[in-house]
Amino acid sequence: MADADLNAVIRQTVKAQTKAVMAAAKKQQTQWTARAAKAKDKDAKARFKFLAKSTALNAAATTKRLQNSAESAAEAYVRAMKRAMEEPLPTKKPAKKEEA
Repeated sequence: MADADLNAVIRQTVKAQTKAVMAAAKKQQTQWTARAAKAKDKDAKARFKFLAKSTALNAAATTKRLQNSAESAAEAYVRAMKRAMEEPLPTKKPAKKEEA
């Protein structure tokens, strides 16, 4: 990956992060659902089901924000590199000779 394009690296990184967030959310959602199944009263069961649903919705929103941020960063990198390629090379000024 030493010579990989930074744009591709950004996109691969967010894909891995998205998978990790969704896996953790699915695990948490499963835990809430299991608690809902074990709950004795109706209110607790409803609360745990709501938490399970909220976990899934919040994780989806979080991954969407991650993807949007990564997309923005990748596009900004591409634009910056295009701009840098179009700029003229800086010229070196000759060093001043000091006479003493």
